[in-house]
Amino acid sequence: MIDVYDIALSVAACVRSGTRADIAWMVFPTASDEALALTPGGGRIGRLASGAFDGLLTDAAARHLSTGRLIDHVVSEMESPMCELPAGTAVKFLVVPADQFPSQTWALLLDHSPLVVVASMSEDMVTAINIEAGGADARPMVNVEIDSITTVLAPIPRLIIAGVGPIADALAAQAALLKWKVAVEPRPNAVAGLAATLSPIDSVVVMGHDIEVSSGCLMAGLESDAGYIGALGSLAMQNSRADWLAYREVTDLSRVHGPAGLDIKAATPEEIAVAIVAEAIAVHRQ
Repeated sequence: MIDVYDIALSVAACVRSGTRADIAWMVFPTASDEALALTPGGGRIGRLASGAFDGLLTDAAARHLSTGRLIDHVVSEMESPMCELPAGTAVKFLVVPADQFPSQTWALLLDHSPLVVVASMSEDMVTAINIEAGGADARPMVNVEIDSITTVLAPIPRLIIAGVGPIADALAAQAALLKWKVAVEPRPNAVAGLAATLSPIDSVVVMGHDIEVSSGCLMAGLESDAGYIGALGSLAMQNSRADWLAYREVTDLSRVHGPAGLDIKAATPEEIAVAIVAEAIAVHRQ
């Protein structure tokens, strides 16, 4: 799932450069953080409902209206398998120019802050967009009323698993149960790219027996804003990674939990995954 937090950086760049971008999200019948940014010429940033309504939303954005609009639609037989809604279901979308949002919106989204977005409505026209801070326990929801549509945006925790193997597989499965967004990536350069978008609610877990590769992934985690960084491996492996990092002038490893996981005498990959996720939750709760 690609949500509004994923597209915030690109939208912010459009706003800064004066490039038009229209933000589309579903307000009925389901609530999620999925969003799509549409730019002139048919550009699309993000993904909404598996792309089932891209044509509809692109046509709406192509009108280049100065204010947002509420789009009513009925799911077709062709769209149904993609969006996983029965054919004939009534759906509603908001399509709003990025510059109609308060200027601080994109910075707050880049910080992965929970937000309440209130669209004031006059029939199908968005007359104003206001934002409020969401609570720490915010969950995605939409409330549609005659004169307003309120959308609660809540960031989904992300986990980057730097490495592969049975423990990585078990860890990905355990995180999925918590509805975290998971990326499994063993390459340091790719991990660095993913980690650059992390926030304090997110996690990085590094594993692997190759000192160069795993240490490079650990450095990427340390350069990120991830709230939890776990490192698997023996004491000798931990020391070797520390030496590799120190040679590159990275000496503050106070954020690294290694060996990763609560001490529950875990033995199997599944037990180790439970121990790591439990420790990550505990750290984030602090």
